[in-house]
Amino acid sequence: MEVLSLRVGYIQTNCYIAFDDDSREGVIVDPGDEALKIIQKLQNEKITPKAILLTHGHLDHMLAADELRKHYQIPIYAHEKEKAVLLDPEANLTASWMNLPMTLEADIYVRDGEEFHLAGFDWKAIHTPGHTIGGVCYYAKKEKKIFVGDTLFEGSFGRYDLLTASPSMLMESLNEKLFILPDDVKAYPGHGGTTMIGVEKKTNPAVGYKK
Repeated sequence: MEVLSLRVGYIQTNCYIAFDDDSREGVIVDPGDEALKIIQKLQNEKITPKAILLTHGHLDHMLAADELRKHYQIPIYAHEKEKAVLLDPEANLTASWMNLPMTLEADIYVRDGEEFHLAGFDWKAIHTPGHTIGGVCYYAKKEKKIFVGDTLFEGSFGRYDLLTASPSMLMESLNEKLFILPDDVKAYPGHGGTTMIGVEKKTNPAVGYKK
């Protein structure tokens, strides 16, 4: 699995393109804005996207999703509990941050632990609530890569002061869902640089949180 990263939108969100180097088929993770920029990158790299994976429903992770869905005729994936966020302009922040309320309906809603095959890779959805109620990480176990959205950052973690967020749920997600993964799994956050699970197990301030 090869991974390309683009910074999109005014918040400079990481949009990832994960693809197979032989087939040139891939998935788009968190297309937060600038659909034309993402399309141009896909064209330049001769990559054919097969799906859009949303880690959560905040505007800076999904604003370009519908345009890309229509352009490529591909489905949008999200966690089943994130449907309420996607369909609520206050919860997805388009009303308050953009003053342009909008909603988004995903095509496929995954469950915690659900496994599926896309673009030549086997994926597992790991429900990680805390930043939002339906936050989800997409884990490619064989490739030792996980796309973590705003649940985990390099040396930090996502904010928990927005609608549907919960600090206790976020700490639980980090310690009981992500920090149990192998040390050599590479994590791709929604903002900032990439990191390794093994590094975060040793240095992240969320480590060892107890209820």
